[in-house]
Amino acid sequence: MSDRIVRAAAVQIAPDLTSRAGTIERVLNAIAEAADKGAQLIVFPETFVPYYPYFSFVLPPIQQGPEHLRLYEEAVVVPSAETQAVADAAKKRGVVVVLGVNERDKGSLFNAQLIFDADGSLVLKRRKITPTYHERMIWGQGDGAGLKVVDTKVGRVGALACWEHYNPLARYALMSQHEEIHVGHFPGSLVGPIFAEQIEVTMRHHALEAGAFVVNSTGWLSEEQINTVTEDPKLQKGLRDGCMTCIISPEGRHVVPPLTEGEGILIADLDMRLITKRKRMMDSVGHYARPELLHLVHDTRPAQPVRCIEDMQDLSGTPEAEAEDV
Repeated sequence: MSDRIVRAAAVQIAPDLTSRAGTIERVLNAIAEAADKGAQLIVFPETFVPYYPYFSFVLPPIQQGPEHLRLYEEAVVVPSAETQAVADAAKKRGVVVVLGVNERDKGSLFNAQLIFDADGSLVLKRRKITPTYHERMIWGQGDGAGLKVVDTKVGRVGALACWEHYNPLARYALMSQHEEIHVGHFPGSLVGPIFAEQIEVTMRHHALEAGAFVVNSTGWLSEEQINTVTEDPKLQKGLRDGCMTCIISPEGRHVVPPLTEGEGILIADLDMRLITKRKRMMDSVGHYARPELLHLVHDTRPAQPVRCIEDMQDLSGTPEAEAEDV
C-alpha cells in the first residue's frame, strides 16, 4: 500500500481571448503560484491555450469563418516555443503539468491534452476522440493511441476531455491501465448551471468506478470577455456558469470544496492509500471484472490517412491480408 501524499492543484482562470502569448503567460504565472504553494501536479482547463472556441457555441456556422481562421493562427504547434516554455517551467519547479491546447497540425485543429513530467519531458500528447456537437466544425478526431496512462513523478496519470467521460469504453481503457490520478478538462463558462451539476456527477462517478483520484479543471470568462464573444444578451446566457473545478477522492468525495465561479486555484493533498482502500472493495478492472463475459477491444494504433507499403511483407496485419487469410 502506497503511503505517498501528492499535492495537486486545479486551476480555474480566464484565458487571454486575444492571443496565444497572453494565455501562455497566464499559464506560466499559475504554475509559479501553484508551485509556491507546494503543488506537485498542476492541471489547466480544456483547450486553455489559446482559448476554448466559445464562438462556435453561439455563432451560426456562416459567421464563424473569421474566428475559426484566427484560432488557426493562435493555435499551438507541438512541439514549439510555447510547449517548450511550459516544459521549462515544469522542470524548473519540479512539477507535473497537464495542459489543454488547441493543437494545429498543418491544415487541421485538434483538442489536445499535454502531460509534462517533472523533468520537463512531454510524456503524452493525446487528442479528444470525438468533439462534441458544435466542436465538430472546429476540431478533427483523435484515435485510440491517445487513450494512454503514463507514469509520472506523481504516479500513473490518465486524462480525458469533457464529454469523452460519457464514453464508458474510453474511461475503461484508462481504468484498465490502472490510473491513480485521472485528469478531467472542461471549458467552463458554458451552457449554464446544469453543466456544473453534470460535471460534478461525472467526476465523482469516475473516481468511484476507477478507484482513482480525479483532478478536474474548468475555465472562466469575465463579463467583459463574454461581451467580446457575442453582444446578444440571449446568447450570453450560454456563456455563463458551467464551472466545476474540483478534486475528488477514490471514495467519490470532494477533497476540498469545489470552485464554481471566479478565478482561483484549488490545492489538495491526495492520500494515495485511499486507492487501495477503495479497490479492496471494488476493483472494476480486477477482481470485480468478468472478462469472460465482457471485455474491451482497444485499438492502440495511430490513425493515419496514408500508409506507405514498401514491400509485400508490410501487408501483414492489414485488412487486405486478413481477408486473404480467410
